[in-house]
Amino acid sequence: MIGRRRFLAGVAALAARGGTAVASEAFEVSLSEAEWRARLTPEQFAVLREEHTERPYSSPFNGEKRAGLYLCAGCALPVYDAATKFDSGTGWPSFWAAVPGNVGTRQDFRLVLPRTEVHCRRCGGHLGHVFGDGPPPTGMRHCINGLGLDFRPSS
Repeated sequence: MIGRRRFLAGVAALAARGGTAVASEAFEVSLSEAEWRARLTPEQFAVLREEHTERPYSSPFNGEKRAGLYLCAGCALPVYDAATKFDSGTGWPSFWAAVPGNVGTRQDFRLVLPRTEVHCRRCGGHLGHVFGDGPPPTGMRHCINGLGLDFRPSS
């Protein structure tokens, strides 16, 4: 029988292992680690390139209400339209749909149970995860790290 502490320590160790399956895939924007580090803040690098998660309620985008587009902070590809944003109460910017064709998904087993990871289709940057508990019309909740996004308001 495995104790709760030992189980959680194992989960934490699994989650702490670096690397990402998408890192080895070919993307339109493909930079070296040094180039990514030069382009991104350390916090953005941790989220986009190492699949970390920002603290809940830490993103200024949680309260953003203007019309516009959310862009991948790594390569400026539009990934979410503000018209699909909603307040999920989870502490992360949430959307019920991505810009069609601009994000990719894959199974993520970093926390043992499978989740669906969302990444930018152009640079492979980790954006967050998608869950099936969102609002109509899709029923999906794209729970996205604000550090992985830039915002361009509509003019």
